[in-house]
Amino acid sequence: MKNLKCDRQEAEDIYEYDVAVNHDEKTPYDLPPDKEKIARKYAHTGTRKAPTTFNFSKRERKPNATKEGIISELASFLTENSAFSVKNFQITNKERQIAFEIGDKKFELTLVQKRKPKE
Repeated sequence: MKNLKCDRQEAEDIYEYDVAVNHDEKTPYDLPPDKEKIARKYAHTGTRKAPTTFNFSKRERKPNATKEGIISELASFLTENSAFSVKNFQITNKERQIAFEIGDKKFELTLVQKRKPKE
């Protein structure tokens, strides 16, 4: 009664109401059956979130015609016009790498295109 700041009769009414609620009994404050049905309908309207699907496919790179041309020109120079006898010539990446052998030593050329400096 001290905590609720009410008289004895009011405290007993509150206790009886709490007991009724705890035992799922009908109380005077419950909704009528037709309105309770509508309230339940609106209470369960949560939407299901579709599961997230990730696309882990690799990004398709745009071909760099300039780098490809440089690699093909280096390849033709090394195989046809070089003063060295080039063996096992191979373009490992058509826009980036060439691998070859001169004598018993192996070489690999990697072409790197630099970006413009930020201003």
